[in-house]
Amino acid sequence: MNSDPEVSPGETVPPPVQPSTLRRIFIGEEGLRAGWSLLIFILMVAAFMLSIRFLGKGLHLFSAEQLKPGQEISPLFGMVNELIPFLLIFFVTWIMSKIERRPNGVYGLGDSRKFPRFLAGFGWGILFLSLLVLTLRATGLLVFDGRLLFGPDIFRYGAIWLFGFLMVGFLEEYLTRGYLQYTLTRGLAGIYQAIFKTRYKQALGFWTSALIFSVLFGLGHSHNPGESPIGEFAAGFAGLVFCFSLWRSGSLWWAIGFHTSWDWAQSFLYGVADSGIMVQHHLFATHPVGKPVLSGGATGPEGSIFIIVVLLLASVVIFLTLRRHGYEQNPRSPERGI
Repeated sequence: MNSDPEVSPGETVPPPVQPSTLRRIFIGEEGLRAGWSLLIFILMVAAFMLSIRFLGKGLHLFSAEQLKPGQEISPLFGMVNELIPFLLIFFVTWIMSKIERRPNGVYGLGDSRKFPRFLAGFGWGILFLSLLVLTLRATGLLVFDGRLLFGPDIFRYGAIWLFGFLMVGFLEEYLTRGYLQYTLTRGLAGIYQAIFKTRYKQALGFWTSALIFSVLFGLGHSHNPGESPIGEFAAGFAGLVFCFSLWRSGSLWWAIGFHTSWDWAQSFLYGVADSGIMVQHHLFATHPVGKPVLSGGATGPEGSIFIIVVLLLASVVIFLTLRRHGYEQNPRSPERGI
């Protein structure tokens, strides 16, 4: 008896249509191949950034002057320098989500518990930065010279810089651990599967891409004035810690909260350098004392060897407080949509 009612007895079934060679080059089982996706994303970001810089220079919106170690940046400069690139990255990611037919939330911002995760990360960021700063103070490696703000100015500039560093958190997390992390993980997982036929392809792809982008994140800090080798290593290590939070929670919100409050407490609250950069209108005046490898020197607390211990403790907190949901390549998961 023929099980297929649409096929008559004796009728031959035509073989399935094979995709063309050109289609196989560009399209895989999960849609547009990861390599092409990364290339399109990078080219679009580069084209938009060049256009914005050209327009900004033409209208004299941006200063060509390079920051110097210890130079204080203004709130306006800080916000414009972070807000515009973040909006650009968000826009290009949105375009890629339409090209790939995936909800935008799969790239790190989709989470049914966005606000609680952000607040948790925010609280731990202040706590661990305070632990680092107070350790340096207790060991005589950091001296507080006095308070610079009083009355309403504390809340005014505190709020202004909080927004500015929120943009830093969004930009740096979404750029390095958003679309790029997701897409490279997707591509590497396919390679690991093709070569090793392993059920751990997802973990191997994720942590390989995490290591690559964390190294690049650390090297990217080398352009900051006053950065040191320990500071660069600490930035890369922090990138891996943030990837661990992404792996545990499946989203970037904990890392964005931690990144925001860490930088805010460092630059505004305690008035210490961040990769050699200071901000205007910070609450306290401080200065480092002793060997830079211990005090951080001109780099700030991130240049101190003590930061390694603090980041290890942050990893323990992530392990204990973020329940393992898994970093899944599931483009249709409803809780990941925005």
